[in-house]
Amino acid sequence: MPGTQLDLDDAVNATRTGDVWLFRGHTATDRAIRVTTNSPVNHVGMSVVIEDLPALMWHAELGRSLPDLWSGTHQRGAQLHDLRRAVVLWNTKYHQQVWLRQLDSPITPAMEDAALRTIARLGGTPFPSTARLAFRWLSGRLPRRKKPDQDDIDLETAYCAEIVAITYDAMGLLPRGRRPNWYDAGRFWSGDHLGLAEGTELGGEIAVRIPPQTPHQRSPTNA
Repeated sequence: MPGTQLDLDDAVNATRTGDVWLFRGHTATDRAIRVTTNSPVNHVGMSVVIEDLPALMWHAELGRSLPDLWSGTHQRGAQLHDLRRAVVLWNTKYHQQVWLRQLDSPITPAMEDAALRTIARLGGTPFPSTARLAFRWLSGRLPRRKKPDQDDIDLETAYCAEIVAITYDAMGLLPRGRRPNWYDAGRFWSGDHLGLAEGTELGGEIAVRIPPQTPHQRSPTNA
């Protein structure tokens, strides 16, 4: 519900696969992304919570401060991170406000498998430049020229909302007819009706409170 807040640990414990995390910062790059995509937020990631594993975040970013847990290396682009460490990093190093939105329907094992196959396929896909991001986002609003199943076959770069949209599509959560680059981070904000398939909805934004970090708690940086 609007105005709801959770401490970070409570939010991490509550999240399930398919929930989204939204971020808004104040750097020139953050503002450029929001202006380019006409969005209230500049970054989105997706929770991946499988059995007894720690909660993970699947997203695409320019940085390589945290190890990608799929490849075991530090890399840029599409990455799978420890969720708590990623949220703390984005709040403390990148100075981002953080929100969580939760799916209102349970995710099936088949949907989780589809998400993992997408991570295996797209992990390490480079993040585009700001100019390339703008071009891809604008091209997503042009009339379709390719068959629906060809939209991301030749994906050489991908920004955060594309990664989440492709994963949502593989999980059967998105309606047919829109390309992944039609989506931007703001499409996952409650003010823009996402229109998920099968009547599934994302709940309202939950503001996530990040505890003060002592020096030994801070995420390592290898950017």
